[in-house]
Amino acid sequence: MQRFGTFSDRTSDPSERVDNTRKRKGRFFRALSTSGPLAALSGLVLRFAVVGVGGVLVNTAALFALYHWAHWPLLAASPVAVELAVVHNYLLNDRWTFSVSTPSFRRFLKFNVSVLCGLAVNVMAVWLLERAGLHLLLANGIGIAAAFAANFAASAGWVWGRQDR
Repeated sequence: MQRFGTFSDRTSDPSERVDNTRKRKGRFFRALSTSGPLAALSGLVLRFAVVGVGGVLVNTAALFALYHWAHWPLLAASPVAVELAVVHNYLLNDRWTFSVSTPSFRRFLKFNVSVLCGLAVNVMAVWLLERAGLHLLLANGIGIAAAFAANFAASAGWVWGRQDR
């Protein structure tokens, strides 16, 4: 069966074309398109995750340098390395992930609190899952995912919520 297009289907200017496929797509498939709110949320999650990986690298490098090169005790080097990673993550999330032009001490404090809450989620998940019989590494992976979700939710909703932009 031959389909007869309208004039706007045949024009070379894409802005003048009628998108007949959009009419056939359901609400679910429109939500999965690259321009919808789900795409914006997935972009935020991806940027938040990239910043988090950078934070892991900052933490690891700082811990190594402070412990092995500066000869700090581990109990002093570890929290300093963690806080350096938190500062790194805050600054990049503030500027890149959530597109805020000026850092705020209030947001920084809220981010620190949210990171501590994420740590608590991780520790509790690992402890509960390991006690329930899951292998330690599997429990740790689930704990990391739960802490990531908690950190992202707290960051998007509380730290960088609309009232603080």
